[in-house]
Amino acid sequence: MTDITYVRIGHEFAYLSVVMDLYNNEIVSWELSERNDLKLVTDTVKRLQCGPALLHSDQGFQYTTQSYAKLLEEKGLTGSHSRRGNCFDNACVESFFSHLKTEKLYLEKPQNLEEARVQITEYISFYNKERFQNKLGNLSPIEFREKVAA
Repeated sequence: MTDITYVRIGHEFAYLSVVMDLYNNEIVSWELSERNDLKLVTDTVKRLQCGPALLHSDQGFQYTTQSYAKLLEEKGLTGSHSRRGNCFDNACVESFFSHLKTEKLYLEKPQNLEEARVQITEYISFYNKERFQNKLGNLSPIEFREKVAA
């Protein structure tokens, strides 16, 4: 699943695009940009290291372009979209964004893009490696994946 959120930086905004693996809620790719544009989402997808998979998104303008569809095809991914006005499809990734903001960004309030990048890097590492989730048997996303693979 993929989505974008805004990140307040001082009096401005930047945009965070993530890809979440719904199997274990792990953030497997992300990109931060001063612009909410097609390049943001394509850069996020280009960083993915996975085999054939389904990549779900809402119907934002970035996700419905021919160049995005072509990139998905090149990466061996199949695109899937929410119905218009259906916000429930993205609940998992929206929950991650909420945790990121309340547990990190609202507390440390980055003042520039580099500070935001460092804080997001720290939080995603913590989230993937240490932050337990009830639905994963109180394991972190990576702990869950490794336990299942063992």
